Amino acid sequence: MIAKATGVGAESKAQFNPLLPQYVQDPRPFVRRLREAEPVHWSEAVGVWVVTGYAEVMAALQDEGLSAAVAHWDRYQQFFVRGGEADELADTYSKWMLQLDPPAHTRLRALVNKAFTPRAVAAMAPLIGRVAEELLDRVGAAGRMDVVGDLAYPLPIVVIAEMLGVPREDHGRIKEWSAALLPSFTPGMSLRVAREVAGALREFGAYFRRLAALKRANPGGDLLSALIAARDNADSLSDDELVATAILLAFAGHASTVQVLAGAILLVIENSPARALLGEGPRLATPAVEEILRYVCPAQFMYRAAKQDTVLGGKRIPKGQMVFLSIVGANFDPVQFRDPDRFDPARSPNRHLAFGYGIHYCAGAPLARLEAQVVIPIVLRRLKNLELAGPVRREPSMLFRGISSMPVTFSPVAGGAGGHG
Repeated sequence: MIAKATGVGAESKAQFNPLLPQYVQDPRPFVRRLREAEPVHWSEAVGVWVVTGYAEVMAALQDEGLSAAVAHWDRYQQFFVRGGEADELADTYSKWMLQLDPPAHTRLRALVNKAFTPRAVAAMAPLIGRVAEELLDRVGAAGRMDVVGDLAYPLPIVVIAEMLGVPREDHGRIKEWSAALLPSFTPGMSLRVAREVAGALREFGAYFRRLAALKRANPGGDLLSALIAARDNADSLSDDELVATAILLAFAGHASTVQVLAGAILLVIENSPARALLGEGPRLATPAVEEILRYVCPAQFMYRAAKQDTVLGGKRIPKGQMVFLSIVGANFDPVQFRDPDRFDPARSPNRHLAFGYGIHYCAGAPLARLEAQVVIPIVLRRLKNLELAGPVRREPSMLFRGISSMPVTFSPVAGGAGGHG
């Protein structure tokens, strides 16, 4: 921390407004101006602190005075809890590892780590390859598709559902419920949206309670069975926590990957050297995957709330205020990354923050990396002459740089699932 601090009244010419259409399309110019003017900025428009510098974001992710539990925000009731359905959302989300501090976070994360092992993730590679080939087979003859709807969205849903032990006939339901949760991650949602999300959340929870009962009676080699075993052996995971964790894994296990895959394909289309630089081997090299993650930056922000007065980047953050950590700002900070606007698949070192840092580092990061490693080369091999066939549409989300639709045309090349086992 820096001893000298200034108060909330500090102002700069640069302003933060994530609701601007231009910001939704590309936040990088906005966060660059903000970072250059004031890396720790009080936003009057949103009523939160916005942190855009790499060093400052890193410091915040390690600062014990800043809590992952957003209930510490003094405007939490106003934005997230307004009675009825919104209370129900808050109750479930408060059991997610993402919104817990130690020791509760430590306990839940240890249980998830026991189930979500490197071996379990690596074993998914053949399935990832097969699903990618099958999805491209469906659209190949047409020579056009929507990258999100036809590939980037359905693929990670299938993968995480398989890992959790969800029967194939229920994959569509997991997809629908996960999509229904997304609007709840923008502050200020309407009561109508809260009711809709709460309804989906109740159905999601009821489904996993039923599935958990079946897995307890007849366990398998899946992630949900492993979580149940960890719970029953250690007696440290309640039924409600088990259900909340299953929902979190189903939702978060695909949401970021959708944007990694879609963003990488958009990068290939818009940056013609990128295709040649990525190559067309059976898997992407590790540095190339890391640069895709830095450059695409699927999550815009990570949130923290001050549980005590804290100094960050020379600014005093009073207890009870919210801090938005701009991962886009950090990942394009020229102090940390030389020529950050250039896509360099050989960049080294590349200590990007796409999956966070510290104790809340994304548990699903190895799976997202594997999906990118396997899927992008298949796309490069099978879809020649990729071009946009319409506007790229983005969700007005403050959480994800969400590409919701990306129509493309291409010259198909015959596929086949061989070579992905």
